[in-house]
Amino acid sequence: MTIRVLNVFVVCFFFLGFAACGPKEQSHATDVLVIGGTTSGISAGLQSARLNVATLIVEETPWLGGMITAAGVSATDGNHRLHSGIWNEFRDKLRTYYGGAAALSTGWVSNTQFEPHVGDSIFKSMALAEPQLSVIYGYHLTEILKEGNKVTGAVFENEQKEKLTVLAKVVIDATDLGDGLAMAGAAYDLGMEARSVTGEANAPEVANNIVQDLTWAAILKDFGPEADKTIEKPASYDPELFRKSCAMTVDSIAIDCEKMLNYGKLPNKKYMINWPKYGNDIYLNVVEMNREQRMEELKKAKERTLNFVYYIQTELGFKNLGLADDEFPTEDKLALVPYHREGRRVRGIQRMTINHVLNIYEGQPLYRTGISVGDYPVDHHHDYNPDTPEIRFPAVPSFNIPLGALIPETIDGLIVSDKAISVSNIINGSTRLQPCVLLTGQAAGALAATSIKNNQNPREVNIREVQQTLLDAGAYLMPLVDVNPTDKDFQAIQRVTASGILKVKGESFHWANRTWFYPDTTLTVKDFTEGLNAFDKNSLVIEDQSVLTIKKATDIFSEFLKRDVDSEIQQLWKSFFTKEYSPGLTVTKREISVLTDELIHPFKTKTIRFDGNFE
Repeated sequence: MTIRVLNVFVVCFFFLGFAACGPKEQSHATDVLVIGGTTSGISAGLQSARLNVATLIVEETPWLGGMITAAGVSATDGNHRLHSGIWNEFRDKLRTYYGGAAALSTGWVSNTQFEPHVGDSIFKSMALAEPQLSVIYGYHLTEILKEGNKVTGAVFENEQKEKLTVLAKVVIDATDLGDGLAMAGAAYDLGMEARSVTGEANAPEVANNIVQDLTWAAILKDFGPEADKTIEKPASYDPELFRKSCAMTVDSIAIDCEKMLNYGKLPNKKYMINWPKYGNDIYLNVVEMNREQRMEELKKAKERTLNFVYYIQTELGFKNLGLADDEFPTEDKLALVPYHREGRRVRGIQRMTINHVLNIYEGQPLYRTGISVGDYPVDHHHDYNPDTPEIRFPAVPSFNIPLGALIPETIDGLIVSDKAISVSNIINGSTRLQPCVLLTGQAAGALAATSIKNNQNPREVNIREVQQTLLDAGAYLMPLVDVNPTDKDFQAIQRVTASGILKVKGESFHWANRTWFYPDTTLTVKDFTEGLNAFDKNSLVIEDQSVLTIKKATDIFSEFLKRDVDSEIQQLWKSFFTKEYSPGLTVTKREISVLTDELIHPFKTKTIRFDGNFE
């Protein structure tokens, strides 16, 4: 079936929601199938389609965007100063819609907050703009198709029990809980791994299956001071659950009731109700349940939220705040789906742990294979399961996620995104946040499209090719807070730092961790030659602490490349820089990055393995 015909289904499902608009059984073939139009699913679909690869997203709900739209968690966490890829594109569209960045800074938990239905409409407009992207709504996953060890497609079903079969060359599991990878037979972890498995000093000694608390979010709307929008008292109502919800201290900040509500304040006098402490978080481990069992168990999460809403309206006196009537197309006006913070995590060809974040230059250099970035601290929600072991999370810098975390150990034809990537339970507390997940999805789409174009399994793809594709899309590989994609030297600096030739400096900083490059600072001869040695062990380290000059850099490059590069450097200097060339001129990190990129071409010179080491 052609993309043109598939787009007819997009329109049909868009207007009819879950109603069927085709034969009782549909069959489609595509290059890339994305299971779930979630936060990572929509970005994966967009990136794959933009590389001119036929891509189909199959989404259970009538919305796109997953946790930041359908789940109602539209106060994004992190990446405010990391202007990367589709995250930045989506945020720019929000700013255009609302009238600027300040219009999104409505609550104190985030710099980017918006109405969920606006996010959905933006994602839909982005999807419709891509000729190679089609979306089918209203179908949930029931089966993964395989030939031997290779995933070849999936089977879906709608509420009318009508079947949809999709054959694909590459499948991306973008589900909230990793349902696709489990059906495919991929190995995975659920809950907390033992310290002996991850090597993390603060992991528990014994593994368990405890996941983070989940939340069924609600959006409240201010209907005016005279309005009474009090909902019917829930049968299970227990006000004692919420007594301390606005009588506590968080990060040395006293939380009163106004402060609690303004936590997730959205534009147009709306409030996101996703309050962890004495609020509507709840512990429900539904991951291994079937769909019917999950739906039944998750009723408890809805009840908890309705209890909290009733408490806000009655005990706290905000009867004018009612469930928004212009957000979710649901009978109860709650979000379309719950907000799952954690599910299955695939065992990938590389597992990212907190150790890879705390110091990127010790142990495995997975940072060299980075494909998405985040800056949020390790944040776990475990208030409602008394059996959860106490874990102290260390402060971390900003970080990147390695490409190998998206590829299962042994299953071919499958790429994993969203929160189900190969990370430890601990660092999942950082990698699970919305902007980071959106960027991980973009990388999954780039990997899928590259494997299609090269007729390779995802595990065979050249990492540097995927990374270059992401750079061309304005995405970060390294989470540099002081060099963004509008910088003319952005790509050169990204390639040189992602090769380890020049080092970066990470730091923990409140709720927005940072990694610095300091492009306009100088470096020593020893610093530069140590970086070249890290790239090529045949290169000698020069024990010279003097500042690097053009003349010294020329000599080092000439020795490294085994040719005289003096005239080349002079020409490059005139092409890239405005400062007058002089052999004795001190070289900045920006300048040496450009010269290194142009002379050595680190992404083309050496092939890199998924463990971050050069071949």
